[in-house]
Amino acid sequence: MFKRALVLLPLTLLFFAGCAGLKETANMTVEERFAVAMEYFNDESYDLAINEFEAILLQFPGSEQFDDAQFYLAKSRFERAEFLIGASEFSKLIRNIPASSFVPESQFMLAECYYQLSPPFSLDQRYSRKAIEELQAFIEFFPSDQRVPEAETRIKTLTEKLAEKEFNSGYIYEKMEYYTAALQYYGLVSEIYHDTKYAPLASAARIRLLAERSRNKEALKEIENFIKRFPEDAALKEMIDLQTKLAPSVLSSN
Repeated sequence: MFKRALVLLPLTLLFFAGCAGLKETANMTVEERFAVAMEYFNDESYDLAINEFEAILLQFPGSEQFDDAQFYLAKSRFERAEFLIGASEFSKLIRNIPASSFVPESQFMLAECYYQLSPPFSLDQRYSRKAIEELQAFIEFFPSDQRVPEAETRIKTLTEKLAEKEFNSGYIYEKMEYYTAALQYYGLVSEIYHDTKYAPLASAARIRLLAERSRNKEALKEIENFIKRFPEDAALKEMIDLQTKLAPSVLSSN
């Protein structure tokens, strides 16, 4: 029994020590309560901060601290990696308090929530597309913001991921000998994701597949486009050699 008491004593002390760090905020003014909430936030005690920010939003809806509480509530959710909830909270601020000085950063952080949710290329890319949408909105509405270059970099990264997914789909269809589907996916990557590294890869893959299927006229047209669009690509020589090989057969058929 004595040994058990010795074990429980440190746990009891830890419990009361933790409680001693908590502050009784129920009867505080909004200014005092927000200050406590920010102490928790800055100490990375995000669960405690969330409780206080939510209480402020409920009890002081017309206060000067309302948009501050909404913003830092969203930030707390983000810091806890609760990205979907964080996105919802940032959206609330943008939608309900459009005059807030926190709107630009909230728009960026809304996009960042979806960016963090973006999975590897092989999985469903709905969050990647949503992140791109919100990043584009940020650039459109706040073109002079210092975070615009970062937003543009984020968009490029996500676009590369989308292109990789579509290119991989084309490759899989080709290996499965579903050539029509493969050609469609390669064409989609080449046209829609034309500024990614997968565009010349997809275009070259489409040309090879057309040539293999004896669709020489189409292949030659694609080669002309390839030469114009990707003059520095590593596959350029291969495409020119293929053009030389296919051209006589097309001329003779005319």
